[in-house]
Amino acid sequence: MKTISFAGICFALMIAVSCAAQDIHSGDTLTPPAYRKWVVAGGHAAVWTGTFIALNKAWYADYSRSNFHLFNDGSEWLQMDKAGHVWTAYQLGRASAATWKWAGFSDRKAAWFGAGSALAFQSIIEIQDGFSDKWGFSVWDMVANVSGAGIFLAQELGWKEQRLQVKMGYWPYDYPSDLVARRDELFGEGGSERVLKDYNSQTYWLSANLRSFFPDSGIPRWLNVSLGYSADLMLGGEENKWTTDDGVVVDRTDIPRVRRFYLSVDADLTKIRTRSKFLKSVFFLVNAVKVPAPSVQFSKDGIRGYWIHQ
Repeated sequence: MKTISFAGICFALMIAVSCAAQDIHSGDTLTPPAYRKWVVAGGHAAVWTGTFIALNKAWYADYSRSNFHLFNDGSEWLQMDKAGHVWTAYQLGRASAATWKWAGFSDRKAAWFGAGSALAFQSIIEIQDGFSDKWGFSVWDMVANVSGAGIFLAQELGWKEQRLQVKMGYWPYDYPSDLVARRDELFGEGGSERVLKDYNSQTYWLSANLRSFFPDSGIPRWLNVSLGYSADLMLGGEENKWTTDDGVVVDRTDIPRVRRFYLSVDADLTKIRTRSKFLKSVFFLVNAVKVPAPSVQFSKDGIRGYWIHQ
């Protein structure tokens, strides 16, 4: 959970840089100035170095170190954390590639550099986990990281566009009053913190642009169809049972942990035509998030429709 929250913060930083790059790039000459490559390379190095230092101070300083070891967390959180890794790596790759394009690299090279930069950033965190007594190097986390970066890279190399996008949605889960304290303990007390940490409130989407697959159709350029995945109500990584700081065992295995799947419509905001450089940057940024829309949910509880879901 630590990894996703910190990566989300740094993703916001990277995406902001890429938006600025897009804004500047729209008025470029055919040959961008050479200094841009140094700016982008230096910016990436600064982000990686800052991440390493900040994590050491914020997370690892309070825990003892150990020899490098593995940690099998593949069954935790009904794989919602792994979906978060896929989303983070995909979006980091997309954001990083935009900066390399701004620097003057070809689309193909920018795609490779973007995917590689995303993996390098995520790997810094995973390797540090591997030397921490509290955590460990998660092979499943790296599989998810490679998957996210790979989804971006494969499409750039094959289709030269992102027909399938990995998006995130957030809809605050309505916790019963007797579980609010547990929610705050696990996912934070502030709303902004819970957006990145609360797996019970997140949905991850694979959003497909219809016009890209059917170019001769009259389908609007921006219209997507999305498949989503979420899970609730999870009060611990493996099970709804935990021990408090006072040594009291709390058993809430009476609360079922449920996987949910969704079918919904979405919008690819980058397909909306506009001459505004500001709007292009905003659309690029917001496109990481699923547009709220009607959806149909499928779970072991049956089929249910929502007028609005994210």
